[in-house]
Amino acid sequence: MGTTVDKKILDRAKLWLSESYDVNTRAEVQELIDNNPEGLIEAFYKELEFGTGGMRGVMGAGINRMNKYTLGAATQGLANYLLTQFEGEISVAVAYDVRNNSDVFSKIVARVLAANGIKVYLFESFRPTPELSFAVRHLGCKSGIVLTASHNPPEYNGFKAYWEDGSQVVPPHDGGIITEVQNVKVEEIKFDPENEDLIEIIGEEVDKAFVDACVENGQYTTDGYDDFKLVFTPIHGTSHVGVIPTLEKAGFKNVYTVAEQMIPDGMFPTVKSPNPEEPEALAMATALAEEKGADMVIGTDPDGDRIGIAVRDYEGNMKLLNGNQANTVLTMYLLERWKEAGKLTGNEFIGSTIVTSDIFFEIAKLYNVECKVGLTGFKWIADMIREAEGKQAFVGGGEESFGFMVGDFVRDKDSVTATLLAAEIGAWAKSKGSSFYNELLETYTKTGFFKEHLIALVKKGITGADEIAQMMVDFRENPPATIDGSKVVRVEDYGQSISTNLITGEKTKITIPSSNVIILYTEDGTKVAARPSGTEPKIKFYISVKTTLENVEAFKSTEEIQDAKIQRVVKELGV
Repeated sequence: MGTTVDKKILDRAKLWLSESYDVNTRAEVQELIDNNPEGLIEAFYKELEFGTGGMRGVMGAGINRMNKYTLGAATQGLANYLLTQFEGEISVAVAYDVRNNSDVFSKIVARVLAANGIKVYLFESFRPTPELSFAVRHLGCKSGIVLTASHNPPEYNGFKAYWEDGSQVVPPHDGGIITEVQNVKVEEIKFDPENEDLIEIIGEEVDKAFVDACVENGQYTTDGYDDFKLVFTPIHGTSHVGVIPTLEKAGFKNVYTVAEQMIPDGMFPTVKSPNPEEPEALAMATALAEEKGADMVIGTDPDGDRIGIAVRDYEGNMKLLNGNQANTVLTMYLLERWKEAGKLTGNEFIGSTIVTSDIFFEIAKLYNVECKVGLTGFKWIADMIREAEGKQAFVGGGEESFGFMVGDFVRDKDSVTATLLAAEIGAWAKSKGSSFYNELLETYTKTGFFKEHLIALVKKGITGADEIAQMMVDFRENPPATIDGSKVVRVEDYGQSISTNLITGEKTKITIPSSNVIILYTEDGTKVAARPSGTEPKIKFYISVKTTLENVEAFKSTEEIQDAKIQRVVKELGV
């Protein structure tokens, strides 16, 4: 039997056969109706959600797809909201990455904004996301947009919206924009501006200012630069536009690039996934590092906000650090440099997220600074900066998903400045007989050894979304009483904004915004978090275990014990 299409879905699809849609779109929808019932269902069973930071989806015709009309509605809704919030001239910076159709989509966005009387600064070609964040404030814009789907597969694209502080939108503006987007009718989208002069092409001047700011914020010393060897790859993405000039300006001489992956390509032909969280994505860079005898490998994702750092371990093998490990070293180095410069007065803070390692609380204690924690996503760290402006100084911060931010001149994940900082740490450490990896292990002897493990289960389509929802219900309603023999003593339910002490029964209010996240803590310090991804069809389980590390020499045996513990936890959870 063939697939049966629900009448509601078919009726939605038929609306896209009207004169409101262009000829190519109508033809694509008719083809789905006639010959592809499964594709028709996926394209029309729900609307592509414009969430709190924008939207992301598979490209194609339909209400659940990225296309001219869903993108137009998102832009029209944002324009409508901006016109209610600001008087006088309103300007928006627009950037895009190397993905298929990103350049086309950026022009659609620019034209819709201009048709609404909004000034547009449109980058001449692809640029990394952190440069867009920087450009919003540098150019005095009220908003920013970047067309990207980050590290998603090639068939995806996306739209991320930023506010005037260079951060992705947060309450109350996110809700206001979402309401406007939901109210847009296709015939109300202004695709054709009367005044194209409102669109100004930008590039070199902003590039120079961005690179200058990266070096100003990310460079503390040049010790060891001449002897340090770095392999860098943008994995066919955008970041080399910022990374290479930044490293050159800072003074690094021995930077090797993976030639095949320096070619911008939205199909990402040399990797299964352009995600620097995965060792396979850095395989070519690692091979080049062996050939050149390099000390470090750095790879970034397509829009240049995430960074993967691989360094040589004690046995000389290139090891990809996870986000918590890399950020531990970056944060310790920043705090130490601030301390040496006399900039730590007790009124500073670092930023983290609820699913990131608790090691950052211990690091904060070492330097008498505060560790602020928010929901997943750098917009919440940017929100901390905004709230603390004029009261507390932000040193740096990051989250486990391979993102870091140095200072507050960029208000989003910034692989460009983080690349400079990581390379500097590697060079500095090598010059004093240490290494990036050794600095990590030395930190563990001071803070305790935190070992993390991430499991991401992919659940695609309608049935996948239902499975994810049910897994969260099960985890919320029937949490385990013990984990690896250790009693669960606290449950934090961010959906209900309640933290429950299971020993005393006391319930306390969680003050950060609600989110569909559950975190369990045990007596022995094990932490397990469950969270559906906000950008991919995945549910993620974050596992963290901790113990003491007496000295660096004991690391290998201690890690083996903790790895075994993690595997027991994974088996117990059934994930």
